[in-house]
Amino acid sequence: NFSRVTEFILLGLSDTRELQILFFAAFFLAYAMVLLGNLLIIVTVKADPKLSSPMYFLLCNLSFIDICCTSITSPRMLVDLLSQRKTIAFEDCIAQLFFLHFVGATEMFLLTVMAYDRYTAICKPLHYTAIMSRQVCWVLVSTCWAGGFLHSIVQTLLTIQLPFCGPNAIDNYFCDVPPVIRLACTDIRVTEWLMASNSGLISLVCFLVVVTSYTFILVTVRVHFTEGHCKALSTCASHMMVVTLFFVPCIFIYLRPFSSFSSDKHICVIYTVFCPVMNPLIYTLRNNEVKSSMWKL
Repeated sequence: NFSRVTEFILLGLSDTRELQILFFAAFFLAYAMVLLGNLLIIVTVKADPKLSSPMYFLLCNLSFIDICCTSITSPRMLVDLLSQRKTIAFEDCIAQLFFLHFVGATEMFLLTVMAYDRYTAICKPLHYTAIMSRQVCWVLVSTCWAGGFLHSIVQTLLTIQLPFCGPNAIDNYFCDVPPVIRLACTDIRVTEWLMASNSGLISLVCFLVVVTSYTFILVTVRVHFTEGHCKALSTCASHMMVVTLFFVPCIFIYLRPFSSFSSDKHICVIYTVFCPVMNPLIYTLRNNEVKSSMWKL
């Protein structure tokens, strides 16, 4: 009711036609890999009874979240790369912002739960089945989705209460909190600090919990060094690499006043496109059980 702007213009990654075609080919391939790779993981885990441990249950949920996350931004971006006029309605922009933060925060919480799962499996193997029972896994995953929804609804409500009456060009390829609230026709210092304390602190706290979990794993592996622990360490190292690529850009973008830096649209590519592509590769190519089940399937 307070908004005069009815649509936004997405400036995209580049206004050069040749680069737009190149980006379209690269991002179309990445989107296809995300869909096929994660769908294959979901079907494999569901089809093979041997893949019924909590780790694969959480991996299946991560694959579903990755599909949702990249589907929120990629199809629209691919269409805009081939369009002359890249506009998005105000309501569609707010909806994209809501679902992106909903799924993104849920993925952060789920990655934290997965790190805790690996910590329990390696550091407390005798108590693993009791700690990570099927009921506990369902509760943890449900909590991740509930936390993601709560985070997103706060971000969305803080955004829609702002008046938008002037410029409507978003210097990004999707609607996100920082570039959108920069267009508000009011002082946004209080709002941006509230949003930074929400998104930024969630990213930072989840990342610190993940790092702490893997630190305990590293200490355990050094004390009780066996062939199995060596394999676990190798797997955790690859997981930590992907987790770092996901969390660090989010911390950089959201844990600061949004108006203090220029657009971060090229950094956004890391966690909206690159990480969803890497997840199925890292979590399957490093896992012989999943690869064996895929070949059987």
